Amino acid sequence: MADGQEQKPERNLIVSSAHLAVGSSPALSELEYGSILFSHAFNRWMVRCMAAAGVPGLSPVEILIIHSVRHRDRPKTLSDLCLVLDIEDTHVANYAVKKLEAAGLVETGKSGKEKVIQVTDKGVEALRRYSEIRERLLVEATNVSGLSQDDLSNIAGHLRALSGYYEQAARSAATL
Repeated sequence: MADGQEQKPERNLIVSSAHLAVGSSPALSELEYGSILFSHAFNRWMVRCMAAAGVPGLSPVEILIIHSVRHRDRPKTLSDLCLVLDIEDTHVANYAVKKLEAAGLVETGKSGKEKVIQVTDKGVEALRRYSEIRERLLVEATNVSGLSQDDLSNIAGHLRALSGYYEQAARSAATL
């Protein structure tokens, strides 16, 4: 508004930045705040679950990488991991792999000219314990939430689609 006052949204929104909720999509501001809270809670969950599984001191990125390396029990390349986990800086992924390797959770080798990463027996055991704790503490809690497996799949699909919109908007913003 010209006098410096912001227009108030029509309903009480739960947002972190009211000035962003006055545009044409106040619900997007609600989603963004929910995403902030969710991402922090998810990161805390992963770190604490892995610590409870007997592997303290890993970062969320390191935990995501070991899970991704274990996916389908096939070795992965660094570029595979960066692509799947949407990591822009390969140095971040490479550092995480080195830390996981030093902990004895993954091992690296060569396939042609490419470095490949696979989970060790120690890593598999840690992920088994993580999975058991996840089932007991998180899956049971979400089961009583009233959200069905179909609901969770639909939410996941929407989140993946929204991530694409944000990626495109980020590319566009870089050209301004």
